[in-house]
Amino acid sequence: MPEFTCPDCGKRLFHENETTLKVEETIHSKFCRKEGGTHSYMHRDPAHMNSFDSERENDSNGVPVLKK
Repeated sequence: MPEFTCPDCGKRLFHENETTLKVEETIHSKFCRKEGGTHSYMHRDPAHMNSFDSERENDSNGVPVLKK
């Protein structure tokens, strides 16, 4: 099975179809975080409970409260 290991971050990609693997390599090269890079918003620590958008905080019932 063809595989690719990123030299920057060490992530191993593999796929039975070599053409699909080349597409995955291209996509990975555009979004590679390199070693020690920060994670995107979607991959942050789930224990982090502070709001990322202070303009849209939720009240105690989970209902969004927009600041004026």
